[in-house]
Amino acid sequence: MMSITSVDTRIEEPDPNPREITMGCLFALFAGVFPRLGLFIVWIARPALVNAAFDTWIFPLIGIIFLPFATLIYVVLYTPGVGLTGWEWFWVVVAGLLDITHWLASATQRRQIPGYNRA
Repeated sequence: MMSITSVDTRIEEPDPNPREITMGCLFALFAGVFPRLGLFIVWIARPALVNAAFDTWIFPLIGIIFLPFATLIYVVLYTPGVGLTGWEWFWVVVAGLLDITHWLASATQRRQIPGYNRA
């Protein structure tokens, strides 16, 4: 005896409320470990994000050099037309403190290098 199986021929309709484009996990990992590289990738891949956050190219360039993590967080959290509000500023300040502690840790560890002139 043969049985006939039914085949589902329904067509899925597209979601009327598509989700926002999110950043991948690999980018988040690289941004946490290499904030300069992360900010550079965002600047190359999505220049509209950086252009919306800054009026000129000089501030993100200075940010890449001196405060890369804070600049990256600022660009990612910036909302065009609104700017940063409340908790967003908190995260930028935390990122800035992490950048500053990196500079301070580098300066203190530099003194431990054999042959370093302390003068």
